[in-house]
This record gives sequence, structure tokens and C-alpha cells, in this order.
Amino acid sequence: QVQLVESGGGLVQAGGSLRLSCAASGRTFSNYAMAWFRQAPEKEREFVAAISGSSVTIAYADSVKGRFTISRDNAKNTVYLQMTSLKFEDMAVYYCAADLRPIGLSRTAQGYRYWGQGTQVTVSS
Repeated sequence: QVQLVESGGGLVQAGGSLRLSCAASGRTFSNYAMAWFRQAPEKEREFVAAISGSSVTIAYADSVKGRFTISRDNAKNTVYLQMTSLKFEDMAVYYCAADLRPIGLSRTAQGYRYWGQGTQVTVSS
């Protein structure tokens, strides 16, 4: 069982930056692919970014490419999402997800077994 706890959400002006963190329980964090998804009101949950256990493979949604950076620190059992140049359309609840996957990653929500409770990101104009 893996427990995920997100932090770092909040209110930011358009054009600003935020860094989300997701702390994971467990002793084999490096065997887990990690991802960030987001869900805006009345919209489906969508893929944002993912990173493989060794950080060799990284993927981004086209909508965030060049603005968001996913990274992980396996020694701290933590994955990060650095968000810059935030736009109004980035406003959503951001969820951290994990799946036991020593190699590779998934871009779909179905590919992740464990989920955090989410952290709200609000972008003001």
C-alpha cells in the first residue's frame, strides 16, 4: 500500500509560479512511476505529467509542455511539479498518482493504482 500526500497548492496570479510536492510512503519509491493529473470543475481528470522510477522517462501533456517540470527525489520519496507561467486554464485540483512500474510510465489515469487527495491550484487574473 502506498499513501500519497500532496502539498504546495494555493492562489497565484496568472503568470506566476507554484511548486507542488507529493510525499509517498513506502520503501521502494524508485520502483514506482509517478504522475500528476488535474481536474477542473465539470471536466474530466486529465494527464499533466509523469516520470519513471529512475527519471529516465518523462512525459508532459501538450498544454503544459515548456511551462511545467516534473521531477523526483527518490531519497526523499517525493515527486515535484514545478509550474511556471500559470494560466487561468491551469486552475484545477491537482492529484498525485503512483503505480508499481519499475520501467516506463503511463499517461492514463487507469495506469495508476494509488492516488493522493489532491491540492487546489487557483489562478487569478
